[in-house]
Amino acid sequence: MIYVLILAAGLWFLGREMNVPAKARWLMIGLLYVAVLGLLVLRPALAEPLGGSLGEWLLLGALVAVVLGYRRGLGGLRARAQAREAAEAPPQTTGAFQSAELERYARHIMLREIGGPGQKRLKQAKVLVIGAGGLGSPACLYLAAAGVGTIGVIDDDAVESTNLQRQIAHTDARIGVPKVFSAESAMRDVNPFIEVRPYHRRLTEEIAAGLVAEYDLVLDGTDNFDTRYLANRACLAAGVPLISGALTQWEGQISVFGGDGPCYRCVFPEAPAPGLAPSCAEAGVLGPLTGVVGSMMAVEAVKLIAEAGEPLRGRMLIYDALYGEVRVIKLSKRADCPDCGEA
Repeated sequence: MIYVLILAAGLWFLGREMNVPAKARWLMIGLLYVAVLGLLVLRPALAEPLGGSLGEWLLLGALVAVVLGYRRGLGGLRARAQAREAAEAPPQTTGAFQSAELERYARHIMLREIGGPGQKRLKQAKVLVIGAGGLGSPACLYLAAAGVGTIGVIDDDAVESTNLQRQIAHTDARIGVPKVFSAESAMRDVNPFIEVRPYHRRLTEEIAAGLVAEYDLVLDGTDNFDTRYLANRACLAAGVPLISGALTQWEGQISVFGGDGPCYRCVFPEAPAPGLAPSCAEAGVLGPLTGVVGSMMAVEAVKLIAEAGEPLRGRMLIYDALYGEVRVIKLSKRADCPDCGEA
């Protein structure tokens, strides 16, 4: 039995090194278990080489099923409890600052570009973060710490162990919990004076326009072009600025779209061919790089809300972490853009 268990452990850790999702790794181990049962049914004499009889293997499978079922049920109960708390929580005030808030935001208020008026605008602002992963995690935490009054976060995924190398809003204890509820917990731990709105679902054409219209600013940290194009259209329709970030391996980029500058579709009129823009799961990504670019997205959000400095509108910042280089390139509107062009 020990050899089969070692083989199962090897499949698990090899899959983790190859960034194979946890569900797929469990499937491989399940197929191995079924193969062992099949051999014992067809050839009972193999019980000794395999380290146990058919009954013993069935008992082992039952015990593992009970443990996994308990863990899954516990994760589901935790997620429902967090969702109920979010629904029942009283709305946070966006009026006058409490004394504890003034002390909390003192370093912001001392900045002449933000000051009291800018911090008040942050408190009254509503920001939607699309994606609670590598970019959304640091962005959410810094928006919460900065005192953004209302933060919405939408994502249909759950926390996996492979996320923890870079997605700092999540913890090992919250593996299996929907990312939006995990991020909500992390943001509330950072700042209890804010309102968090978790949306455990995918951003779709049916809800995008109405959802975006409820917010003053949108941060897009997703890793697929369909969602990026959808967010761009919704932001244009609502007249809401869009801060978009993207990553690949050692390089990240960020820009602010909308307003009097180009939109996302002006710069990326078509999605790249399959394989030319692989996801983090396919190509890998440096963990701290997500923190750098996600924090930059939060910086641009604070600048836009507090009306401080010059946002990255009409410009794209590209950061090469491997060689420590930063480039800024100019972007232009396209008259033939299908989303914001004259046509």
